[in-house]
Amino acid sequence: MAGDPLEWRPHDFRRIFVTDAIRSGLPPHIAAKICGHAALDTTMGYAAIYPEDVISHHRAFIARRRTERPSEEYRELTATEWDEFLAHFELRKVALGTCGRDYATPCQHENACVRCPLLLVDPAQMPRLQEIHTNLIDRLQEAKVQGWLGEVAAIETTLAAAAQKLQAMRERATQPSTVHLGMPDFRRDTGRSSAKPGE
Repeated sequence: MAGDPLEWRPHDFRRIFVTDAIRSGLPPHIAAKICGHAALDTTMGYAAIYPEDVISHHRAFIARRRTERPSEEYRELTATEWDEFLAHFELRKVALGTCGRDYATPCQHENACVRCPLLLVDPAQMPRLQEIHTNLIDRLQEAKVQGWLGEVAAIETTLAAAAQKLQAMRERATQPSTVHLGMPDFRRDTGRSSAKPGE
């Protein structure tokens, strides 16, 4: 009923994560590997958290894609693909925190992390960002003295972004600490995850 508190269980977050990942473009066979599902249909069944019309449209889309690409994304995951998937998350680690871009998407900002809205700031890196912010102020003053108007505009944009990131860091520093659950543990000898099949 409206106003009643929601009850969440760990498995609810698992379903939401996988459903959202698939809808954001993560290949279904990689999602199935993460979950430890023996059958791809189990993974695709996570769409059940959405209304029936959304499920129908999603299944129709998958059927069309399977027709166009019969087996490319619906096969057993290779070791190389899995290593590339894990490497994506390693490459998202940057000096000021973590890049939040989607899997298999390139950096659209030429590694200008201070300006990038996808940067998830790490409060522990606040001294580094404060140093960058101070340096930007010095560079802005020099650019104004020298009359480098193009440089002034660029630095002002970066300076505003750095200030915003600093504020985000301060807000995150005041939030309760979270527990990092890490990636699922896959045993090489069985090829199964620690999660029970079908979950």
